[in-house]
Amino acid sequence: MNQSEKQFPDDARTTRTHAGESIRDTRNWPGVILAAIGLVLLGLTLTAAGYGFGGWAVIAGIACVVSLVVGIGLVVAEHRRVKAQEDLALGEPRGH
Repeated sequence: MNQSEKQFPDDARTTRTHAGESIRDTRNWPGVILAAIGLVLLGLTLTAAGYGFGGWAVIAGIACVVSLVVGIGLVVAEHRRVKAQEDLALGEPRGH
C-alpha cells in the first residue's frame, strides 16, 4: 500500500474532499451504529405501544431517544473534528 492510499482524503482518486468519509474514517462508526440501533428501538417502541405493552414501550422509547441523541452527537462531533483539521467551519459546503 503506497502513501497515497493511506492518505485521507484520497485526493488522487477523487475530486470531492470528503467522499467516503463515513466509511474510511472509522471513528464515525460508533455513532452510525448507535443511530441505527435507535431506529430499531423506534420500531420496537411503536410495536410495544401498538400491542398495549406500555411499560416496554416506555423503556424502549427512552433507550431509543438516548441511542439517537448519542449516535447523532458522535457523528456530528467527528464531522466537526475532521472539519477543524482542515480549518473549515461545520457548515462549509466544500466537498459535500
